[in-house]
Amino acid sequence: MVDRRHFIKKTAGSLAAVGGLALLQRSGLAAAGAEEPTVPDALPGKEALIKKTYRPPNYETPINYFDAPFTPNNRFFVRYHNAVIPEIKTSEWRLRIGGDAVRAPLELSLEQLRRDFEQVEIAALCLCSGNRRGAFQPPVPGLQWGSGAMGNALWRGVRLKDVLAGAGIDKSALEVSLAGADSGVLPTTPDFVKSLPLAKALDENTLIAFEMNGEPLPHWNGFPARLIIPGWTATYWIKHLTAVNVISKPFDGFWMKTAYRIPKDRFPSGQFSSQETETAMPITEILVNSLITNLTDGQTLPNAKPIEIKGVAWDGGNGIARVDVSTDGGVSWHQAALKQDYGRFSWRQWRWVFDPKHPGTYRIMARATSHSGDSQPPEPIPNPSGYHHNAVQKITIQLA
Repeated sequence: MVDRRHFIKKTAGSLAAVGGLALLQRSGLAAAGAEEPTVPDALPGKEALIKKTYRPPNYETPINYFDAPFTPNNRFFVRYHNAVIPEIKTSEWRLRIGGDAVRAPLELSLEQLRRDFEQVEIAALCLCSGNRRGAFQPPVPGLQWGSGAMGNALWRGVRLKDVLAGAGIDKSALEVSLAGADSGVLPTTPDFVKSLPLAKALDENTLIAFEMNGEPLPHWNGFPARLIIPGWTATYWIKHLTAVNVISKPFDGFWMKTAYRIPKDRFPSGQFSSQETETAMPITEILVNSLITNLTDGQTLPNAKPIEIKGVAWDGGNGIARVDVSTDGGVSWHQAALKQDYGRFSWRQWRWVFDPKHPGTYRIMARATSHSGDSQPPEPIPNPSGYHHNAVQKITIQLA
């Protein structure tokens, strides 16, 4: 188990510049100003991941671990906005259901949650809104994630709509706000509270999960229970869930009103109308995307045999229809073979075998297309916070 004081002592470092830290904490952008070198490091209970920040803990998964249907729990990425992450005893944990649009507030233990509601399981990709942010040019502010701020897992839990039905939803209900047990070091740090439109909260795929890949949730991934919102970015997947409130007005906390917002003129709107303004809206649905998992940019390979190019592709829930691969910088494309389908919210593995005829430099690209017809753009869509980087991946390899 992780000792909270030890963790804070180990990761805080010097607070000589506490004024700057306070400013970052108040702005909610502490991670952007506290970036660490990109080096392997292990948190208690985890194998080595790519450390981005110590405090709050932000670690991404090396992409070679994506060459599998489901990402191992001990290699699953870690993302926090707040630095104080308490150890929670199962016997003491309670989930409180309330809000001004609930008829009969509830308080549930983990045992009651498991016993009193139908358990379901779903394969779904958990993807940070800022995944691949570090690839934006020119650079944008924020944590400079590579491609490893994501992971695919099999989640088990109960439907949020079943729990809300137990409390009774008033006809005035508009949104459902969600809060977890983590908190900031400073009293001025805004609590990480998100909200969902009522329709998304009542979607049959929205879960309160307590298992991940057949095991209890790891501490760093939300133990003992977290929200799973398949098809939406992970900013809504609240960890260490403690409170669910059904409310009759738009939630106006920092993490909805100010953070995690994108320009309306560059992305489709309509997913969360109660939180939209004339110019901006909250980030919601995952865009179609793909990643090459077994080759790296600049890699040198022998020219003696065919090369298997492998990867994963995903979208917000329409499902992947095809993946095309190019080895000549996009001049020609070849359709890859799709592997097993684990469901429309899971990523889909793919492969294509390249049989080069001569040594030299090859520009490898991968492009996914969803069943809705959406395909990856050639370049990322510019936006101030570097969200939704889903441009066609381009890597260069040398065949000697």
